Amino acid sequence: MAKRTTKQRARAPDVTRQKLLSAAFEEIYRSGFQAASLDRILAKAGVTKGALYHHFVDKAALGYAVVDEVVKGLLLERWLGLLDQHTGDPLAALQGVFRQRAASLSADEIEFGCPLNNLAQEMSPLDERFRRLVDATFGAWRKGFAQALERGQADGSVRQDVDARKVAAFLVAAAEGSYGLAKSANSRTMLRSNLETLATYLDSLRPAPRDGRQTR
Repeated sequence: MAKRTTKQRARAPDVTRQKLLSAAFEEIYRSGFQAASLDRILAKAGVTKGALYHHFVDKAALGYAVVDEVVKGLLLERWLGLLDQHTGDPLAALQGVFRQRAASLSADEIEFGCPLNNLAQEMSPLDERFRRLVDATFGAWRKGFAQALERGQADGSVRQDVDARKVAAFLVAAAEGSYGLAKSANSRTMLRSNLETLATYLDSLRPAPRDGRQTR
């Protein structure tokens, strides 16, 4: 029993840190980083200000950790995590991801948009470290899509003349732009339509069959 209690106590700081990150993410997502209230974060997490400053030297350090440890994981799981779950050729898998995202949009995504895109627009011009962390997440997302397209080229499901990195960058930019437009319009229909259109666009990357008919 003593060993178990010691282990639980040793893990307590990690639990506190995760509570702070979770509460900070929710506050930043809804209010933006600059307007985010440390008092509301502390109340949501149920911890003291001393506990906050034990883990993070200031609000900026908390924000950096939110991007690197919460937003990055959330976005990559929503896109690349789904991609790993799909079977079939890589292009069909990418299409499945866009269609699954279109079918499972949350109310928060429509009202508040994409948390990564929000921080990119708010903080990248103001804070270089924020900019680098946000860009690294976009970079990982682009890389995951590019690798899928390259696998498609290797198995013959994607045309050889396709520039995988450029198309991946376009897909990420188009998806993020769609989230921004849907947020402004408060329109789930718009976002679903745009994501479905991107899925349909991917058919154009397939090689033309010998009889000249486009395949899906």
